[in-house]
Amino acid sequence: MARCIMVQGTMSGAGKSLLAAALCRIFRQDGWRVAPFKGQNMALNSYITRDGLEMGRAQVVQAQAAGIEPDVRMNPVLLKPSSDTGSQLIVLGEVRGQYEASRYFQMKKSLLPEVLEAYRSLAAEYDIIVIEGAGSPAEINLREEDSFVNMGLAELVDAPVLLVGDIDRGGVFAQLYGTVALLEERERQRIAGTVVNKFRGDPALLDPGLVMLEEKTGIPVLGVIPYTRVDIDDEDSLAPRLEETQAHRPVDVAVIRLPRMSNFTDFSPLESHPALGVRYVDKAAALGAPDLIVLPGTKSTMDDLSWMRQNGLEAAVRKLAAGGTPVLGVCGGYQMLGENLSDPEGVERGGTLRGMGLLPCDTDFEPQKTRTRVAASVLAEPFAGAALEGYEIHMGRTRRKGGTSFCRLPDGQEDGTAQGLVFGTYLHGLFDSGELTGRLAAWLLERKGLSPGDGGAVESHQAYQNRQYDLLADAVRAHLDMEAVYAAMERFGGKGRTG
Repeated sequence: MARCIMVQGTMSGAGKSLLAAALCRIFRQDGWRVAPFKGQNMALNSYITRDGLEMGRAQVVQAQAAGIEPDVRMNPVLLKPSSDTGSQLIVLGEVRGQYEASRYFQMKKSLLPEVLEAYRSLAAEYDIIVIEGAGSPAEINLREEDSFVNMGLAELVDAPVLLVGDIDRGGVFAQLYGTVALLEERERQRIAGTVVNKFRGDPALLDPGLVMLEEKTGIPVLGVIPYTRVDIDDEDSLAPRLEETQAHRPVDVAVIRLPRMSNFTDFSPLESHPALGVRYVDKAAALGAPDLIVLPGTKSTMDDLSWMRQNGLEAAVRKLAAGGTPVLGVCGGYQMLGENLSDPEGVERGGTLRGMGLLPCDTDFEPQKTRTRVAASVLAEPFAGAALEGYEIHMGRTRRKGGTSFCRLPDGQEDGTAQGLVFGTYLHGLFDSGELTGRLAAWLLERKGLSPGDGGAVESHQAYQNRQYDLLADAVRAHLDMEAVYAAMERFGGKGRTG
């Protein structure tokens, strides 16, 4: 079986996902075959693998950092929140149904065999597995349910644990000490070291606190990771994306920040383009006069369109579109741009809703989920001929009644709708190949009377991503005791009860 290391945090957002990605990159740089794993993920940001299965985006990022193809075994259980108390349950890439939290907790342990089988098969193929925990291991009200999330999984696979605290939020010593204190003794023995994350300033100022933390917990501090400016997709929220750089770029792209926005990573390639300044807007007063408006995907199209209608954003977008501002809708955003939304089977909220009327198309929601990876070629001018590679995740079908299709798939089917300067498509990841990004940037620059070279040199998105992973790995390697990490993996062995 592979050796393993598990990254747990004192809270959500402590930096577990990025530290796990950094470790994946470091181990790859050291010549090991490495894969990520997270037993249960909760996020609206998901991804479709090449075999048409759905998984959480964080493990996709970690797989890319490891230089391997994303695989649903890396995230066997995915919860996609649909309300404050309910989520869509996806197991090994397939939808299992809609569950309220209480019902899910009742059946959660029944998923353990599938989670362990996914881990076991990965461990048979790779040298090292980097495991990410979820939330905090000190949620004592949920201890009995921790079968494959934090310490429960660590015990099953005999994984040493790095416990990460977020100093940027304050109270990092209390975070780390309090978490350790709430664990059982056998769980404390499993922690190989603590890590202080996102530190700004002189590390020497921390020394007295680090010494006292080690004395009180009996656990060594293995690293103080500086706040590192890298542009890597965030799983759960819109992290600051180098705003000062975005604000000084010549083209202004406004993405509507919907309450239930999903797959906002679609726009990461736009953010990395030197000509495009991307900002996220949730108020009509903040919209201004952008060069492009984007309506992103959403888990609840009808509710988010109603939200836009109530707060004035719909009216503001319609007014700008009428004045010649280009508008692009992706997935749920595409559905909103049409004339009518119909939900006869209650897939979202039931009933019908008038769309924004900017595209000649209607959408009917259906229980069956479309989930596929596709290649395509753009038909709509001025982007005709641009090659795309993306994926579809949506509940519903959209019928075009006029205009032209946005793109054509290899089997001859067509996707999306375009009319004038308004474009809609179901394809997530449409900018990842880079070709559409370049065409879009050049067109928007030309509309402003600027040349395509005014944004600076263009780097491919893949090259940009790899550079960011290397920057992250370099920062972590320089401040984390990797010798102690390797020693911990040897000490625990990684066999546990899965073999």
